[in-house]
Order: sequence, then structure tokens, then C-alpha cells
Amino acid sequence: MFISTAFAQTAGGESSGASMLVQMAPLVLIFVVFYFLLIRPQQKKMKEHKAKIDAVKKGDQVVTGGGLVGKVARVDEFYVDVELAPNMKVKAVKSTLTDVIDPATAKPAND
Repeated sequence: MFISTAFAQTAGGESSGASMLVQMAPLVLIFVVFYFLLIRPQQKKMKEHKAKIDAVKKGDQVVTGGGLVGKVARVDEFYVDVELAPNMKVKAVKSTLTDVIDPATAKPAND
């Protein structure tokens, strides 16, 4: 009974649209910065890694997801046979390979 109602008024009818744009600009700017600094480089790196793994051929030296280093003995669509030591081969899922080692700079894995 002692409380009176207060009526809120907008500062200006047309300035509310501009204030909405000013409020959204930092959010858009943050998204653009995240895209160019985080998302885009990660996508590029994943694309390069996939191309490197898809190009694996017999005789390449690879590193598996478990950290095993070996020479590729056979390549299938989904699997690769990796020779870890002479006459010791393991079958690994092709997508779990983490790296293909450059043969020019690599030491022999089976010696």
C-alpha cells in the first residue's frame, strides 16, 4: 500500500536498435578471433594429418598411437601391418597411426 509503481521508459525509441548492435559486436568479434586463432588452424592440421595417414605405403616408418615405432609391411583400407622387429608383425588400425617418419632423417626401426 505504501509502494508506488514505477514505470520504466526507454531513452529513445530508435536508439535501442543501435544499442543492440553495440552489445552484439563484442560477441561477434570474439567468435571471429576464436575461429581464426583456434578452429581454422586445428582443421588445417587435422586435414594434413589425414592426408599423411592416407598416403602410408609399404616400407614407410610409422609411429602408432601407443608409441610403437615400426616399418609398414602391408597396407589395407582400414588396417596396416607394422613390423616392429624382424619376423614380428602387429596389425594396427590405420586411423591410430600418429606420425609417418621421414625416411631421410629416420634411423632404421628394425636394426
